[in-house]
Amino acid sequence: MALGLLCLGLTLLGILQSQAQDTTPTLIPSPSLSKVPLQPDFQDDQFQGKWYIIGLAGSSFRKGRQSQYNMHRTIYKLNDDHSYNVTSTLLRGQNCDLQIRIFVPSVQPGQFTLGYLPQYVPGQSYTVRVVATNYKEFAMVFFETKFRNRVNFRTTLYGRTKELSPELKQRFVNFAKSLGLTDDNIIFPVPTEKCIDG
Repeated sequence: MALGLLCLGLTLLGILQSQAQDTTPTLIPSPSLSKVPLQPDFQDDQFQGKWYIIGLAGSSFRKGRQSQYNMHRTIYKLNDDHSYNVTSTLLRGQNCDLQIRIFVPSVQPGQFTLGYLPQYVPGQSYTVRVVATNYKEFAMVFFETKFRNRVNFRTTLYGRTKELSPELKQRFVNFAKSLGLTDDNIIFPVPTEKCIDG
C-alpha cells in the first residue's frame, strides 16, 4: 500500500514537472542589430505625428495570454535637437494610461536610445530602430531592451490609420519571423475607440 502511494506520488510529481516545463516560454535570442534593417535616408520631420499600433511581435508576447490586447496610439513630437518626445496612450482595465519617453538620436539616422527618465532603471539599455516606413501610411520599428543579462526585443507595426492592408500586415509577419519569432509571438491588437481618439 505504502509503495503504491509512493509510486503514485512520484508519477504525479513527474507529470507536474513536465507540465511546468511545457508552459515555460523558450527564450528567443535577440538578433544582432547589424541584422535589423534601418530605413534608408530617414526623415525625422516626416516620421513625427500620430501612429496607431496595428501589430506587435516580440520575445515576451504570447497569443494565448494577450488575445484581447487593445490597440493604442503613440505620438512622436520632434524637438529642435532631433530627439522625440514620445507619448503613448494605452487602455489598461477601464483607465487610460499615459507613458512619456524621450528618444535621443544615435549615430545612425533612424536609430535612437532612451533619454533619461526617472522611472527607468539605471543601467538599462534601450535601442529603437526604424526598420521601414513610407511616413504617410505605415512604419515598422524595432525595440531592444537590455538589463543585466536579459535581453528583450519586439517590433511594432504602426499605421497612420487604424487599418492597414493585408499586404502590409503580411510584410510585418514576415519581418517578425525573420527575427526568429513565431505566429505565437505575433499579435494584432483589437481596435478600440477608448483612449486613442482625440
